[in-house]
Amino acid sequence: MSTAEQQPPATPSDALLGPADIRELAEVLGVRPTKQKGQNFVIDANTVRRIVRTAEVRPDDVVVEVGPGLGSLTLALLEAADRVVAVEIDDVLAAALPATIEARMPARKDRFALVHSDAMLVSELPGPAPTALVANLPYNVAVPVLLTMLDRFPTIERTLVMVQAEVADRLAARPGNKVYGVPSVKANWYADVKRAGSIGRNVFWPAPNVDSGLVSLVRRSEPVKTTATKAEVFAVVDAAFAQRRKGLRAALAGWAGSAAAAEAALVAAGVAPLARGESLTVEEFAAIAEHKPAAERPAL
Repeated sequence: MSTAEQQPPATPSDALLGPADIRELAEVLGVRPTKQKGQNFVIDANTVRRIVRTAEVRPDDVVVEVGPGLGSLTLALLEAADRVVAVEIDDVLAAALPATIEARMPARKDRFALVHSDAMLVSELPGPAPTALVANLPYNVAVPVLLTMLDRFPTIERTLVMVQAEVADRLAARPGNKVYGVPSVKANWYADVKRAGSIGRNVFWPAPNVDSGLVSLVRRSEPVKTTATKAEVFAVVDAAFAQRRKGLRAALAGWAGSAAAAEAALVAAGVAPLARGESLTVEEFAAIAEHKPAAERPAL
């Protein structure tokens, strides 16, 4: 008997999944959430509706969701958006999700598409181009998945992700903040980033050992103005924070070829050689990248 056959048709008022629904679905599927996959399923309908409201999902949006799990957030997104494309890596969860959608929200099943894949490997999505990304991201891969999706799908205008509170703080940090680092700068390359709320532990099953936070990212209306490529800018960012206790003259010595060459690039970019990476904006990192010394030609 399929999952769809085991669930009675749902009315719009009870289409979303509650705690008993989640546990019953998991039992039927033989699903045991694992730390390895970062699985913590949202069991509170009010929370997923709050996420959809905070994400400002519109009736014309094509939303991509990464890691839909048992479908809690997916169903709430389908209530509000034009279409939802869910990307799920887990074999069992991916196989069950379409049946859950059909059982609980049959009128919207044609507005749902599933991509059974690792989000890090997805280069195209079915249907119209996505306009929004809304996801409860697994803690262990949240930042790389977020950055990859923003990079590969430039039509995504608005993003709201639920991540570990510590990760949320890092993503939304501003220059000068002690947690400002690589995720902060790289996210800001794509978007204006801000904290959008906190989520307690009791809305998940199993309850995680950490709190969660919502992060809003709105795509920049204009990209960072620079002649350097994204890869060149990110190389500077990575080098600067690899030795974050050092001044940039020393931290960028390997990147530039020597401390003296790093100082020359910094001065040319208008950045103090003894400044630290945590004080710089993404625009300043881009300026440094533009002034990387040309590689010295080997002696003949």
